[in-house]
Amino acid sequence: MYKIIYMKADYEPWWQFDGWEQTIQSVKEFDDLAEAKKYLENILTNFENEFPFKAMKKERFWAFWSEDEIEFCEACDEDIQTYHGVVWEEIGQHTKKL
Repeated sequence: MYKIIYMKADYEPWWQFDGWEQTIQSVKEFDDLAEAKKYLENILTNFENEFPFKAMKKERFWAFWSEDEIEFCEACDEDIQTYHGVVWEEIGQHTKKL
């Protein structure tokens, strides 16, 4: 099974801090690798078109952001960036690479 997760947080998706699951906005699951890859390509293209900045790690984490989504955090006394993260997960016996 393949799972594609969209999360929105004040950190990039590869950090997966405790409680990161609470930042999940949507999850899409697939049994078919081709369908999963097609969905992933579509979501990544949409985010690339919407946000001017992006980063990728480990070929399974993507972060997108814009300077328009920076808010001041009074508790931390600094600006906090909002990130839109995409996570690719493989569950079970599937071991194929992207």
